[in-house]
Amino acid sequence: MPSSRFSVLAARYSLVAIAVTALAVEIPFLHYGFPSGHDVEFHLYSWLEVSGQWKQGVVYPRWAALAHFGYGEPRFIFYPPASWTLGAALSTIFPWTWASCVYIWVALIASGVSMHALARRWLNSRDALFAACLYTANPYHLLIVYWRSAFAELLASCLLPLLLLLILKAAEKTGRERWQIVAPLGLVLATAWLTNAPAAVMIHYSFALLVVILAWRRRSPSLLLVAAAAVVVGACLSAFYLLPAVYEQKWVHIAEAVSQGSRPQDNFLFVHTTDLDHDAFNRIVSWIAVAELFVTLSTLAAAKRWRAERRDFWYILAAWAGISGVLMFSPTSFLWMHLPKLQFMQFPWRWLLCVSMIFSVAVTIGLPRWWSRLIVCCVMLSVIAIAWNRVQGPWWDNTADLREMQDNRATGVGYEGTDEYTPVGADPAVIDKDARRVTVDGDAHAAIHVSLWNAESKLFTAEMTAPSNVAVRLFNYPAWRVEVNGREVKTGAKQGSGQMVVPLDAGPNRVQITFIRTWDRKVGGWISVVTAMAMLVWVFFVRRTTNAQRVQA
Repeated sequence: MPSSRFSVLAARYSLVAIAVTALAVEIPFLHYGFPSGHDVEFHLYSWLEVSGQWKQGVVYPRWAALAHFGYGEPRFIFYPPASWTLGAALSTIFPWTWASCVYIWVALIASGVSMHALARRWLNSRDALFAACLYTANPYHLLIVYWRSAFAELLASCLLPLLLLLILKAAEKTGRERWQIVAPLGLVLATAWLTNAPAAVMIHYSFALLVVILAWRRRSPSLLLVAAAAVVVGACLSAFYLLPAVYEQKWVHIAEAVSQGSRPQDNFLFVHTTDLDHDAFNRIVSWIAVAELFVTLSTLAAAKRWRAERRDFWYILAAWAGISGVLMFSPTSFLWMHLPKLQFMQFPWRWLLCVSMIFSVAVTIGLPRWWSRLIVCCVMLSVIAIAWNRVQGPWWDNTADLREMQDNRATGVGYEGTDEYTPVGADPAVIDKDARRVTVDGDAHAAIHVSLWNAESKLFTAEMTAPSNVAVRLFNYPAWRVEVNGREVKTGAKQGSGQMVVPLDAGPNRVQITFIRTWDRKVGGWISVVTAMAMLVWVFFVRRTTNAQRVQA
């Protein structure tokens, strides 16, 4: 059999094995229903919002119109687009009740495939497949699936093996070949920003750590320059999201992202608070973290051959695991308060995303015998099972619960919003959930007719008996432009709630409200387009040069 055909068959076999492993993770769904973790409503309602706005012709949503029960929030400016785009696409293709299951399956397969790409570079085909399947169903992934429903973070896990693979490739190359790694590294870093912001912060800190270690061990300052270039390329590629998300933070209550309960100091391993449910979950994640760290460091120590033959690879795995583990404990709180943006990771145990990848590689290289690997897998599953039965079990939704979400979207009832994305001056606690779309805020009378009420465009007429304000069922936000009879007017905000108030004159008024592209969105978009075009030109030039050199040789 030709080697190329054998390679194709081996790749297909590996993909099938990873897909089956991902499917096995979802077997309990058949009995219990659908996991309803901490973030499930946030994600599922986002998918419904996006799929609904696509039908309205909004290709890239920015405003979540049904958040805060119809008053809205700029959720999609701040939350990266990868997860809600994929979720909305899947919910459009598949039945709604299947969407989250398919999403989890796809995300787990992506993580397994990326791990396989990393592992097959140094391991034989069987060991590479084992590492890929172990990473697919690692304990932290199970925690995300069953307790957290952190779909964006789950999707981001596929980037870590690719990051490590590219860093090691860059360290191995010299000269022009090393600079060729800038484009793929920048693409991975950009994808991190577009997938999950806390994971992106963690990935960038990890990237800096690994590059510094390798540059020091190989006495190669040029590696630092390549890494810096990749960071710049990644930021520019993702500027269409990143620039508005940074600039418009002053227009929302972004500090609520690290409010009590979501602060690093409330989420170190084995920490205690006044919230019993919070502490129960913290005990689960703490024991999983301790178990993973113990197994990871023990198996790395046992991998003596790897430590001797592949010192750089072994060294960065050990350093990465050790530092990630230390950062999950409270003595490092001063770092969380002072290192740039680190506190916006919120939960120190999120470093398990990195530890889990190292855990999968460490078990594979440190335990070559299958029976020892089986023991480790059984022990880790036992930790999950004990936590499930003795500490805090997962929560579950059924088909009716998911249908209710659909109904809330279809009827316009809406859903609870997010504190950190609430516009400045708005207070969701005092809104009138039963308010009409437009009401007179004064003593005048009016005949109001709503012609259009989409997510980013609203049109109504108001025949006023006297000059007065009308209150719109919409939170005020600087990106809303309001025109009355073709003339732009300055809006106000209703005292207390922050609801938009529009001044109208007596007589007929035609009011057009549009969510405009602010300067930061325009500039960010152009930066991304120009960077992407420059990257394509660079890749074309590199390939052409490489092919010419091969012909000459």
